[in-house]
Amino acid sequence: MSGTASPAGPLHSANITPLARLDIPGGGEVVVHKGHAFIGHMSPPLGTSIYDVRDPKAPRLVASLPPPDGYSHTHKVKVAGDLMITNVERHRRHFYRKGERIETVTGELAARLGRAPGAGEVAAALGVAPGDLDDLRAGLARGYSDGGFRVWDIADPAKPRELAYVKTGGIGVHRFDMDERYAYISTEMEGYVGNILVIYDLADPSHPREVSRWHLPGQHVAGGETLGWSGQRHRLHHALRVGDVMWASCWYAGAYAIDISDIAHPRTVGSFNYHPPYPEPTHTFFRLAQPIAGRQIALVIDEEHEHIPGQPHAFLWVLDVADLGRITPISTFHVGESASPYATTGGRFGAHQFQERQIGSLVFATWFSGGLRVIDLADPELPVERAYFIPAPAPGHAAPQSNDVDVDERGIVYLLDRDRGLDILRFEG
Repeated sequence: MSGTASPAGPLHSANITPLARLDIPGGGEVVVHKGHAFIGHMSPPLGTSIYDVRDPKAPRLVASLPPPDGYSHTHKVKVAGDLMITNVERHRRHFYRKGERIETVTGELAARLGRAPGAGEVAAALGVAPGDLDDLRAGLARGYSDGGFRVWDIADPAKPRELAYVKTGGIGVHRFDMDERYAYISTEMEGYVGNILVIYDLADPSHPREVSRWHLPGQHVAGGETLGWSGQRHRLHHALRVGDVMWASCWYAGAYAIDISDIAHPRTVGSFNYHPPYPEPTHTFFRLAQPIAGRQIALVIDEEHEHIPGQPHAFLWVLDVADLGRITPISTFHVGESASPYATTGGRFGAHQFQERQIGSLVFATWFSGGLRVIDLADPELPVERAYFIPAPAPGHAAPQSNDVDVDERGIVYLLDRDRGLDILRFEG
C-alpha cells in the first residue's frame, strides 16, 4: 500500500503549490513529526501508515500497522517524542449501534400496527436496508470488547514497537491528545453514556496508569446521575491540552475549559454552548498559546454532520477566553457553497478540523468538499482567507472530502481526504 506520489491536480486553488499526491485509502488523522507523516486510516484492513516525507515531493512508505482485528479501525494517531498512540474503535460504530434498537423498535411497531412488523418495516424504522438486519443481529451477538488505545515506541519510525494495548470500554477510543508524559483519551467507559475524558500517565509507557476522569454532568448513570438528553448527543469529542487547561469539545453540549493544574482532580472552569440555535456539533476547541492583537484567543470548529437545508453549514468560531467564566465570541468564518464546485455534488460540505497547534495568526482548516481553507486571524474580529486548495475528487467519488490537516516546521501542508488521497502542498502566502 505504498500509494502513488504524483503532482496533485486540483481544479481550484489560490496561493497553494501542490508538491505531491499519494493515492492511498482515506484517513481520519495525519500528524507530521521529525520528517515523517503518521496517517490513521478509516477502514480495516489498513490501520496506521508511516511515510518518510523529508523529501515532500517523493514521500515513501516505511511502515504499515494493521488494526487488531477486522471489526476495529485505528483512524486517529498522535506522536510526542519517541512515542506514538493509535486509537482502537469499533468500525462502523454508528451502524452497529442500530442493532441495539432492533428489539425496542420491533415492539414499538407491533404496538402501533397491531401485528408483528415485517423486516422491511423494522429496517425502515432503523434507517437501514432490509438486508442489513442480519448483519446488525450478528454484530449484536458478537459484541465488542477490543476498544482502547495502543502505545508504540517510534524511535525508529520504520520499525514501530508496540509497548502497550490498553482496553477501555464501549466502542473504544475516538480522537485524543498526548504529550510525552500524559495521554488525554476520549473514550466510552462502563457506567457512562457517551465518551468521557480519561487521563493516563505515560511515565512507564509500557504500563499506562489511569490518573483521573472528567465527564459532563449526567453521563455517569452508574453513579446515579440522570441523563438529560437522548443517546450520546452530549459527549466528549476530544480535549486538547494548552498549559494547565484542557480545551474540550463536547458535541451538542458545546465547548468546555477544564483546569488540570491538579491532574488527579480535573474541574470545569468555563464553557460556551451555542446549541441551539446553531445546528452543527462542536468538533474541536483549542486555545492559541500566544495572544493575537493583544487578545487571548481560542478557536472552535464545528463538524458538518447531517446538514439541513436552510440552516448554516458548519463553520469556525473565534472566541475571547481571557475570562474563562465568561467566554465570548469575537467573530466567525464561513465558506459559502459558491466557493467550491463540489458543494452540492455529493458528500459533506462544511467545516471539520484545523491543525492542532498555533501557526502565528494562520488557521489551516479542512472543509470537506470545500477543501483546505487558510484563514488569517491577524484581526480577530475579521478573519480573512489567504489561500485555499480544493483537490479533484478521487476516481469513483463525486467530491473531495478533505478531513484532516497538519503543517510541519517547514510550512509544508499535509491534507488528508476522508475517502482517498493525501495531498502535500506548499502555502505561498
